[in-house]
Amino acid sequence: MFADDSIKAAQLGGHSNNRKLLSIHKGMPTSDGAGVKLTRIIGSNSLSMLDPFLLLDCFESDNPDDYIAGFPTHPHRGFETVTYLLNGQMRHRDSKGNEGVIEAGGVQWMTAGKGILHSEMPEQSQGLLKGFQLWVNLPGSAKMMEPSYQEFSAAQVPLEKSDIGYQVRVIAGSTDLGTVGPVINPFSDPVYMDVNLLAQHSFKQQLVSDHAAFIYVISGQIDIGGEQLSANQLGILSEGEKVLVKGHTDSQFLLIAAKQMKEPVARYGPFVMNTQQEIEQAFADYRQGKFA
Repeated sequence: MFADDSIKAAQLGGHSNNRKLLSIHKGMPTSDGAGVKLTRIIGSNSLSMLDPFLLLDCFESDNPDDYIAGFPTHPHRGFETVTYLLNGQMRHRDSKGNEGVIEAGGVQWMTAGKGILHSEMPEQSQGLLKGFQLWVNLPGSAKMMEPSYQEFSAAQVPLEKSDIGYQVRVIAGSTDLGTVGPVINPFSDPVYMDVNLLAQHSFKQQLVSDHAAFIYVISGQIDIGGEQLSANQLGILSEGEKVLVKGHTDSQFLLIAAKQMKEPVARYGPFVMNTQQEIEQAFADYRQGKFA
């Protein structure tokens, strides 16, 4: 496992056509909100961030006591949150009057911009809850934009089924076969795909060669350039024009990529800006009720 400074120096360091596996990371158990138990994969001591990705949490439980109190009202400024559910549902409400329910297979891409207050309450469905929240940085020029949402049900997220051993749910970006995800984002030009791959079959995907990219294995075991990546592991990919994944077993994984911001990052809790002065201003604005 690479140290953070090694990742910064080498995370996009190769120039081969196929991306390689640079490092492997496992998440750390933690809690957030009102004591919700989760696994923090990006945003931990092992991997503090991967520009532009600030945080990746996996929440998974069949015990309601692990999340019943949810994530009470809290602020955000300067970045985007992406919530994707595999099982269960998430009720949300914010200070701009938006509210609704994200259900299994659905996604919410929220641009916090200059500031928003919102709450999230996870719930089981058929005794299960599992999903991911990803934080994506915004460029300095967009950090004070008006907040906005993109929210899509499972039926609105395209599912590409191949006859060569895989299927992929496309949240953002375009597959090599031309299936396009519903999320539009000019800031980071993201790719977000949920791939199911059969053993002894392959999945390949073109990526912008210098965009940061990682794979998180939900279940099973895959092979990337001769290196294996197993369930509950995140693999950081080198730069390159495409990624080729082989199924060592039947597996499911997330493929996520985006443009790097390459800007200074100042962060404290729910605020991510470019300078410490901007962080202090965010706290002042929050205390003065400017997020309401």
